[in-house]
Amino acid sequence: MSLNNILSHTGVAIVTPFKQDESIDFDALGQVIDFNINNGVNYIVSLGTTGETPVLDIEEKKDILHYTFEKVNNRVPIVIGVGGNSTASVIKEINSLPIDKAVAILSASPYYNKPTQEGIFQHYKHIAAASSKPIILYNVPSRTARNMEVSTIVRLACEVENVKGIKEAGSDIQQCMEIVRDCPKDFLIASGDDALCLSQIALGFNGVISVAANCFPKQFSTIIQLALQNKFNEAREIHYKLLKGYDYLFAENNPAGVKAFLCELGLIENILRLPVLPVSIELQQKIKQFLNTL
Repeated sequence: MSLNNILSHTGVAIVTPFKQDESIDFDALGQVIDFNINNGVNYIVSLGTTGETPVLDIEEKKDILHYTFEKVNNRVPIVIGVGGNSTASVIKEINSLPIDKAVAILSASPYYNKPTQEGIFQHYKHIAAASSKPIILYNVPSRTARNMEVSTIVRLACEVENVKGIKEAGSDIQQCMEIVRDCPKDFLIASGDDALCLSQIALGFNGVISVAANCFPKQFSTIIQLALQNKFNEAREIHYKLLKGYDYLFAENNPAGVKAFLCELGLIENILRLPVLPVSIELQQKIKQFLNTL
């Protein structure tokens, strides 16, 4: 199955809102989902790392997915994030979660233990074999401390039948071009970098899985739509209006930045689970001022 037609344009890695007692705020999650869908986002990524999955237990993840499927109600496709640095644990989680209504699994490359390229290949090969849903690779070396090299990406795309796409967040434009050049034409190539996605679409990417779309869904999805129509002058005009916002989103931590924005928009409470803290008072004020001028 090709994911290009299903998951092109703008996907959003949705946050997990919490109440003051740090329990999941499902009402706020519903507001964020509606805010994104009603403003043009094309698909939802639930349980991505922006959803603070490292601090969620398996029962909370199940509850989030059940709620998300019910709330979305087939309005847009849903991708589920399942990643980790233990291949066996990732497979166990895929088999434990309610994935039937999802279109794909997004899985971050193993972090901390820094496997070789062959180790990364075997990790994804085993996950793909165990999953009933297509796998989207997620290369984010700033978090994992190991880049997934182009040769490994192409090998997975060509040799492992159930690997159908990649979220590329490596920020290396040369690598981006080589991925587009060397991967099969029906292989989904999504940006994982909000500030770079406009230029990456110009190089041949199919769209983006975005953090910024949580809080700027209308503007951001319009940028991507225009870019995919080769209307780069119009897309660039909106892009530069958001550029400072991208800086603020990631200035201290993700998802602390995006939760600060969503709190200012009145959609969620600004609550995170340790070890991540809300942004500083200084950054919160800058975010507030930016929204006032947007």
